[in-house]
Parts: sequence; structure tokens; C-alpha cells
Amino acid sequence: MNRVDVLMEAMPYIQQFHGKTVVVKLGGHAMVDAAVLDTVIQDVVLLHYVGMRVVIVHGGGPEITQKMKDMGKEPKFVGGLRITDKETLEIAQMVLVGKINDGIVSLITKFGARGVGVSGNDGNILFAKKMGAKRIKIDDLEQDVDLGHVGEIEEVDPSLLECLLENEYIPVIAPIAIDKRGMSLNVNADTAAGEIAIALKAFKFINMSDVDGVMNAARTRTYHRLNINEAERLIKEGVIVSGMIPKIESCISCLRDSVNYTHIINGNNDHSLLLELFTHEGVGTMITRNEQ
Repeated sequence: MNRVDVLMEAMPYIQQFHGKTVVVKLGGHAMVDAAVLDTVIQDVVLLHYVGMRVVIVHGGGPEITQKMKDMGKEPKFVGGLRITDKETLEIAQMVLVGKINDGIVSLITKFGARGVGVSGNDGNILFAKKMGAKRIKIDDLEQDVDLGHVGEIEEVDPSLLECLLENEYIPVIAPIAIDKRGMSLNVNADTAAGEIAIALKAFKFINMSDVDGVMNAARTRTYHRLNINEAERLIKEGVIVSGMIPKIESCISCLRDSVNYTHIINGNNDHSLLLELFTHEGVGTMITRNEQ
């Protein structure tokens, strides 16, 4: 009967989400732990088979760093931002497109669905321009730092993704973009995922990382629901800090455009994707538009 209860609780959500587009950003420990990634992709395939149009966007920063070290190249960071010279970009493409992307597609096949791996270059999905110098404080001195082959997204063309979704494929996207001269640029995966969700007019944007969601200042509980105003207030008050800020900003951008709901969940917890979508309480933080 417990299993029946679970299914009955999930049923109205399955009905509501059927035929809707959901963009899932994979990051954090899932990118380096095979068992965690295995479970996440099982959940994605289940979403696909209950009628949701699922798109995956993935990161891979830790694996890029490790591959650079394996190849004898010391990663360089300034103010927490990676300096991406030509060789580093080539390594990033090798890891993101050749390893992580291909591995996710293989898992989708393993669990009985059809995945297609692409980068933002393919079909001109992601157009970007080279990011300008960043002003960063180093040893109490502000300096302008050129990050190299790092891009800011200017335009998203969802045509290829729409074609894949219409033919019941699960697109898997690596965050490499192309500029107007045909040169590749590394782009932030959180930002890329949010922009893709907007372009696809996704019903939901889900950011999976290593944290349970947005936590209070004392880090003793997780906010299960926030609106835009509340999220912005928590940033201003210093409750939301560090790497959580771009995740929240990406969610807010989505909500202010065409995306209905955004979520931040911990991908390390078994089946957190299903629990967030198909239960009343959820397991992470859902961020919504401001109440009218």
C-alpha cells in the first residue's frame, strides 16, 4: 500500500507535466561519481517515459581541472575564475564533449531511451562573445583580468533541440559556445542551462548540485519555496553567497522570462529529481515568480 500511496501522490504531477519541457542542469558530485550519475540518469529516463520532454545541460569543472593536471598543465584561477588559454579550452572540449557528454548519452541508452550529445557549437545552439576583462580584487588591489577563451552568451537557437525533442530524443548539451567568427568559447554551465530553458520556453528549470537547496543563515534548514523578491533579499542580506549566487540569478532570469518554475536540488541524494517533482513536500528549493 505504501507503493500505491506513492504512485497516487505522483499521479496529478505526472498529468500536469505530461508533454512539458524540463531542462535539467547536472553539476557537482554527479559529474565525478559514477553511482550518483547512474541514479540521476535513471530518473531522467523515467521522466522521459512518463511524457516529459527532458533536456540535460552538464558542467564538468572538477574533471577539467584533473585532466589538466594529468597532462602536466597547472590550472590557473584568479578570484575563483578559471583562466582559459587555448590549450585549456582544448582540454575543456575534450573533457566536456568527448568524455562527460558521451558518458551521459551511453547511460541514457543503457536505461532504454535515446540520447543525443551536442555542444553549443552544434546547430549554432549557443552564440557567445568573448567575455571582457573582469575586475577582481587580489590582495586588496583591484585588477582587470583577461580570462581568455571564456564567453558570454548572446543568443540561443533552439531549433536543433526542438527537432530532437519532437523525435523523442533526450538532448545532452556541453557548455561550449561559438562566436560570430566560428571560434569556440567556454561558457558557464549554470548560465547556459538557464538561457536554453528560456529559449525552449521550458515549464521547469532544475539545477542539480551538491547542496540541498537554499539554506537559512544558520544553515540549519532549507527553504522549500521562495519567490523572486525573497531570493533577491537573501542575496542582499548575504544569506545566499558564493557559487549559489549564479544559480539563483539564473533561476530568476528564467522566471522573469518564459519559464514557469525553477528548482535547486541536491543530486547526491537518491532519486532527488523524482522526489522534488512528484511529491507534495519536495526535497529542494522551488523558486517561483512573485505573488500577484
